[in-house]
Amino acid sequence: MQRVRRRGWTGLVALVLFGMGLSTAATGWAADETHVSGPFSGVKVNGGTVTHQHQGGHSILTLSADFEPPGTPDPHWQVVDSQGRTHLLQRLDVKGDRLNRSIPLPDYVPDVAKVQMWCAFAETLLGEASFASPVK
Repeated sequence: MQRVRRRGWTGLVALVLFGMGLSTAATGWAADETHVSGPFSGVKVNGGTVTHQHQGGHSILTLSADFEPPGTPDPHWQVVDSQGRTHLLQRLDVKGDRLNRSIPLPDYVPDVAKVQMWCAFAETLLGEASFASPVK
């Protein structure tokens, strides 16, 4: 009878250790899904970065705290995918002095190689930040 208990206890310990290993691996995988771009550079936007991560099944782009808005009439988020296609997204400015510092990527954007700040009024590039490799 004592042998059965030892086997049962050993099996339980092995199961717990296995579960801890899976938990550690899952945490590592989640950490791998965060990507930070290089700094913005351009005519009006210099400095700050963009972070890409997955939250709740969506790809999210977030500007760093040191990002300075360009001060132009109609700045927008724009992304360039790995095929060189541009996708004009949301306006950077919101009513008042608020900014869209974080936006979800639409499903039709396959990946992101660069994030750009685009002036829709003057139709000109204000600055861009690139990822080391395209992020999905």
